[in-house]
Amino acid sequence: MATIFIPRERAPDERRVAAVPAAVTKLARTGLEVVVEPGAGAGAGIGDDAYRAAGARLAGEGDLQQASVVARVAPPSVEEVRALAPGTVLFTFVAPHRNLEVVAALKDANVTTLAMELVPRISRAQSMDALSSQANISGYRAVITAAYELDKYFPLFMTAAGTIKPANLVVLGAGVAGLQAVATGKRLGAVVKVSDIREAAKQEVASLGGTFIDVPSDEDLAGEGGYAKEVGEDFLTRQRRVLTEHLASAHAAITTAQIPGRPAPRLLTTDMVEAMPRGAVVIDLAAADGGNCELTDPDRVVEHAGVRVIPGQGLAAEMPAEASAVYANNIAAFLALLATDGQVTVDTDDEVVAGALLTHDGEVVHQRTAEMLEGPAT
Repeated sequence: MATIFIPRERAPDERRVAAVPAAVTKLARTGLEVVVEPGAGAGAGIGDDAYRAAGARLAGEGDLQQASVVARVAPPSVEEVRALAPGTVLFTFVAPHRNLEVVAALKDANVTTLAMELVPRISRAQSMDALSSQANISGYRAVITAAYELDKYFPLFMTAAGTIKPANLVVLGAGVAGLQAVATGKRLGAVVKVSDIREAAKQEVASLGGTFIDVPSDEDLAGEGGYAKEVGEDFLTRQRRVLTEHLASAHAAITTAQIPGRPAPRLLTTDMVEAMPRGAVVIDLAAADGGNCELTDPDRVVEHAGVRVIPGQGLAAEMPAEASAVYANNIAAFLALLATDGQVTVDTDDEVVAGALLTHDGEVVHQRTAEMLEGPAT
């Protein structure tokens, strides 16, 4: 019987965990023994006794080295990689383009890494799509954060003392996080406008009650996996000009645009932020990848011209119980694909496995990451 080890996350501010008690039961159905490091669920409000009651065993010395599978949330440190036994199958977010040293360590340690951000966005992998499950939470939390930070009501208020107009919210990017932000903003009563370069996003935005900000283009700007393509400077100039007009009356802006494995596209310039009303807020969900806003600092809130720019890369971890529950389901669904009679087999011919595979048999098998690791040709 193979063993799956669930470690306690050690990254700063990371409160999520890769398995919750309900998921332990699902993992056990695949024939795996679930071993949980003591205190692993504490950040998400899950005690060790809850794991025991679900059928997990609490880890002791040596259990990590003996585990066939390790599932975690945050990218491991180089030291955490070196603690894994050769041949371990690791499920985790890696952010390989930002953590090339970790990727090199995974290769050298002969760890098979299934990077959760690389899971292909195809129908049969929807239950394993951890990027979407966490982005959904981030989009919701971004609106709640914006509402908390503003000194203004989100909804329209009509009272005997007068009428208060609703807040204006601009959402940049209509992916999973952006659409959840639209839905949440509308539920709170804001007037929501949305910018996205993909033509297909118009209908999705309209279905949620948002107003689409149209920037005409002569080409289809939808890329692979539902993401947007990188665009040229001419289009960006036009987009920024149109956006600035809408931002001039926006009390809050939420930016969500990301391109997997690359720096986030720069959508908000300093001039655009300066066009916003004093007291407005920007929540940048792409802060970890350089940010959609020119002023974003991933480590702190920046105040400029009366506008606060808030990094939002850790918002999912601020809802650790819910975020852990859906992430644990993603992991359990992925393992159900690989596990048979208590043994885990990595079938590299399977399109889901092949898409998510980062390192295997001592090699970096994800082409774009391998190219970045090798550096520019001389």
